[in-house]
Amino acid sequence: MSTEIKCPNCNHAFPIEEVMAEEYKQDLREKMVSFTKQKEEEFLKKSEAFELQRKQQAELFDREKKQQELAYEQKLAQEKIALQASVTENLRKTISADFENKLKMSEEANKENEEKLKLARAKEMEFLKKEQEIKNREAELELSIQRKLQEQREELIAQVRKQELEKNNLKDTEHQLRVKELEKQLDDQKKLAEEMKRKAEQGSMQLQGEVQELILEELLRTTFPFDTIEEVGKGVRGADCVHNVRNQYGQECGRIIYESKRTKEFSMEWIEKLKKDMRSMGVDVAVIVTQCYPKGMDCFGERDGVWICSFDEVKAVSYILRDGIVKLFSAAKSQENKGDKMHMLYDYLNSNEFSEQWKAIREGFMSMKLSIQKERDAMERLWKSREKQLEKVLLNAAHIRGSIEGISGNDNIQLSLSDDDDDLLLE
Repeated sequence: MSTEIKCPNCNHAFPIEEVMAEEYKQDLREKMVSFTKQKEEEFLKKSEAFELQRKQQAELFDREKKQQELAYEQKLAQEKIALQASVTENLRKTISADFENKLKMSEEANKENEEKLKLARAKEMEFLKKEQEIKNREAELELSIQRKLQEQREELIAQVRKQELEKNNLKDTEHQLRVKELEKQLDDQKKLAEEMKRKAEQGSMQLQGEVQELILEELLRTTFPFDTIEEVGKGVRGADCVHNVRNQYGQECGRIIYESKRTKEFSMEWIEKLKKDMRSMGVDVAVIVTQCYPKGMDCFGERDGVWICSFDEVKAVSYILRDGIVKLFSAAKSQENKGDKMHMLYDYLNSNEFSEQWKAIREGFMSMKLSIQKERDAMERLWKSREKQLEKVLLNAAHIRGSIEGISGNDNIQLSLSDDDDDLLLE
């Protein structure tokens, strides 16, 4: 039961619950506005801190780079000074020995000078090579640094744009989740970049093979979107990927395994290994996708129960093999429970349902046939009536023509109703 309050001035009565509810609403609105402002300030502080941290990392990276350059320059200067001192000392000793033994050992001094000169030239050549190597390393380091800075700059720009967009569209809790998600994505991208850099530096054949496997799986998924392509993990015995063939009804018809090879020579051991995988996995067809063919083959074909093709031919080969598996499955499926299907068909033909449906079809056919016959009879009666009327008109027209010709004595008067002869019209 609501409690009413009456105004002493105007004697207007209103329930006290409305006043209290309005005060509560006003209080909640103020709290909501303050909470929203607080969260926006916190988000701005986090953005500023993130920008400051990025600038600090860039400055630290610049300082480290300058320190490395200074260390390289100092080391280079020390090596130059040491080499100059060594050359000076050697020359000084050589000159003093020449002056002391000038009269007695001139030939030996000349030979010694020549050997020392060769040594000095070799050292100079080695020094020049080291200097060139240092310059090359500095150029490579500068290039890698610029690439890394460019990637980080683009990532930060994209992240800031996403954060600004999310700030206007998402609620406070969604903002926090998105920020955490972006931070995790940044860490994952950094780890992925480091892993990709490490793999690129290795340049191993295994990486090239994995790239071809990934392209092959993507090609099969794109070509056969309703089939399933399963990747076989590294370290797991078996082929590189398994192609589960499905028909138009989603039924699994069979499986094809693919082995991807990216080498310059073909090994017959691959065929034996893939045949063992076929038996162990219970698949229907096995395919080796390779860059080189075995001896005696210049295009795709079958060798010892295993299909061999190049990467350019794998799409056509997969179409052919898949179509054969689907047709074999359909043929085998049609033979399943053949006797039961014949009994079911016999029961259906003798059932009341089939009898009533055929009776309805027959009644519709007879009704249509009767209707067409009635229309045909009516039209024939109409045509016969019009034909009699036409003969009557033509006969009267001929009588009029004969009367006029008999009166005028001229048969050049054209009174025919058509361009045909009168005799033809009167037939």
